[in-house]
Amino acid sequence: MQETKEMIVTLTEKAAAKVKALLEKENKKEYGFRVGIAMGGCSGYTYEMSFEKEHRKNDVVIEDKGVKLFINPESVAFLRGSTVDYSSGLSNSGFKVNNPNVKRTCGCGHSVG
Repeated sequence: MQETKEMIVTLTEKAAAKVKALLEKENKKEYGFRVGIAMGGCSGYTYEMSFEKEHRKNDVVIEDKGVKLFINPESVAFLRGSTVDYSSGLSNSGFKVNNPNVKRTCGCGHSVG
C-alpha cells in the first residue's frame, strides 16, 4: 500500500455524500471506494468502481472528504487529475468520472481511451 497526499482522484461533495450514504445503507461504514480502469469497451478502457473492505497490496490509498479511495497502481497515471461526481435524475443516475486524460470516448458513455 502507498499512502499519498497527492490527490490523484477527488470526489465532489455530492459523490462523497453518496458514497457515505451507500456505505451506511449497506452497513459497510469501514469500507473504501475503489476507482480504477480496466481493459475493455469500444474505446479501450472502462471505469471500475466498487466498495471494498480493504485495500490491495500495491494500491495507492487516498482520503478525500472522509472517504477512503483505493486506486490500483496501473490506473494512477490514467486517472491523475480526475474528479468523480454523482448525478441523480430520471435517467443516467450514477457516478461519473471527469477525466482530463481521456482522448476519446464512445457513444455508450462507458468506454474511454
